[in-house]
Amino acid sequence: MLLSVLLQAAAGVGISKLGAAIGAGIAVLGAGLGIGRIGGSAMDAMARQPKESSNLRTNMIIAAALVEGVALIAIVVCLLTLFL
Repeated sequence: MLLSVLLQAAAGVGISKLGAAIGAGIAVLGAGLGIGRIGGSAMDAMARQPKESSNLRTNMIIAAALVEGVALIAIVVCLLTLFL
């Protein structure tokens, strides 16, 4: 009986670690795709409006920083799930 309870607890810990790893991976992939789209769209906009490139560059950097911040928060939440 005790062995069964211990095995179930160990399986639960393994599944939570797997979920945390998958969550962190999805967060990183989402951030990479988001920043890629931001950069691509900014390049298209700069090609169409060269005079506005400094404004676009500033907005692109701010948007990329916000995406990175959200990804970092998601990774921290996954790590907290993993260790707590």
